[in-house]
Order: sequence, then C-alpha cells, then structure tokens
Amino acid sequence: GLEALSRGMGHVTFCDFSSTCARAIRENCEELGFGDRFEVAVTRAEQLLADPMSFNVSSPVDIVTLTPPYTEVDWKELISTLVHSPALGPDTLVFIEYAQEIGILPENLGGGKLVGLRQKKFGRTYLAFYVNQPTGKIRV
Repeated sequence: GLEALSRGMGHVTFCDFSSTCARAIRENCEELGFGDRFEVAVTRAEQLLADPMSFNVSSPVDIVTLTPPYTEVDWKELISTLVHSPALGPDTLVFIEYAQEIGILPENLGGGKLVGLRQKKFGRTYLAFYVNQPTGKIRV
C-alpha cells in the first residue's frame, strides 16, 4: 500500500485486525504526507471483503493484495470470501501472498471467476497473481 501510494495510486485502504499495526500504518501514511489518500480499517480482511461499503470502500476496486499472517488465517474462508466479495469487479487484480506449507493455490479460484496469471516463489513464500472475471483488457 505504501509503495502504491508513493507511485501515485489515488487511494489505498489498508486492513489489519491488529490495532497496533493499524496505528503504525496510519502514522507512516501521515508522516509520508499521503493526506486523504488512505484509510485504515481495523478488522479482518474477511469482514472488509464481505461488506466493503461498511468500511467506506467503493466497489469495485482495481487491486486487492492479501498478505495475511500465515498461521492465523482460515484459508478456505478467506478465499471463499474473496471470490464472492462485492469489492471485486471485472479485471480487478488480486495478489495473494502465502507460505509454501499450505501448498500451491489452484490456477483458478471460485470456479474460474479468478483466473490465475502466475505464481512466483520467494524462499518459503509464494505470490499468486489473479484477475477477476477477465474481459480481455488484461492479457491472461
């Protein structure tokens, strides 16, 4: 999120269920001068994805990044909530960071709603790239 803002992203909503982490995110954004270009939601990602409007997130969004704490997430619930989220629209890009211990995520998620673009391995971490309901605007 900070990198996206520093490179000109119009608005970023951060989500963290730890109030300590959320406070650090807010302080960093303020110190970096991002003004009104960010929001910080103190909640679980599943809650924000299930009801983005209750967190002032306009839908659909352009990009979703999920970097959950590997051992503190119910992956089945998170992926299910993601693929059914009203935050996702056609061509929304989704990036999911996960540990190799959970195994490789499928090429497509949600019965083909999220189409896999690629997966990259970095040590014990994978980064999966998906596009939601591709229209052809993004090459898959």
